[in-house]
Amino acid sequence: MPSSIYRSEAARVRVRDWCEERLDDWPVPHRRTRVETSAGLTSVIQPEPGPGVGHESIVLIPGTNMNAAVSLGFAKALARVGPLTVLDVPGQPGLSSGERPRRRRMDWYGQWLTETLAQVTSEPAVVVGHSLGGAIALASGSDLIAGRVLVSSAGLVRLRVDASVMGATMPWLLRPTVARAERLLRHMSSPGAAVPEELSRWMALVGSSCHSSLAPAPLPSAVLARARNVPNMVVVGSHDAFLAPGRLGPVAERRLGTVLRVLDGAGHLLPEESPEHLASLVSEFSRAHGRH
Repeated sequence: MPSSIYRSEAARVRVRDWCEERLDDWPVPHRRTRVETSAGLTSVIQPEPGPGVGHESIVLIPGTNMNAAVSLGFAKALARVGPLTVLDVPGQPGLSSGERPRRRRMDWYGQWLTETLAQVTSEPAVVVGHSLGGAIALASGSDLIAGRVLVSSAGLVRLRVDASVMGATMPWLLRPTVARAERLLRHMSSPGAAVPEELSRWMALVGSSCHSSLAPAPLPSAVLARARNVPNMVVVGSHDAFLAPGRLGPVAERRLGTVLRVLDGAGHLLPEESPEHLASLVSEFSRAHGRH
């Protein structure tokens, strides 16, 4: 039985209004639509392609507690690489359905992505997934996936949370404030990096409005074996608080047959910290593996 991520209807409205205001203020021309799936309505954002962009379509799937409205910097950089579609994940705060199942979530998410891709693109696309979004990309066996760029990706190994991260997480969960959200985000970022105030305000809103989900367990071996049917690039920050490169690298090579790309000096929030660098990696991957 699906359950709502929102603590109340008023909480859902607060999250929706925040996202819509951010998108209204985004100077990049874009199209907003929604598509119906078995996981409920899914919000779709498609920036207008600028002159000189590549032909390979890109689909971005944000991570836990993130969405298109939080990912505008990365979306702007990706839109210069190729025609871009950004999906708000159902069961996560944003403009898609707020319902998610209590069990077998990754099967549910894999089916959701397969259904959604069939409605938003007619040609195979490079799917870029961050954190939970990476696990979702791996969980789908859609023929419309030309390849995957998996950024700080769940689904390969268990995310480890040390005492310092847990010490910042629990106060944010129990009594969310902007200051407590900022403290948590500092642990998710590279050492000494400034945390954008807007991101701290967003996470404080999420903490007060939503029941946050946990990171998924590693995907079954059969799912990861199927994922090798197309090329995969796995990227992680050298200071990722959840996915140490030393743990993730051997699994990426063994399970997906790819060498881990490590961005020096970056943390778990790569799309926020290194949007241009990531976009250049997506461009490199698209040129090498896209189905032109």
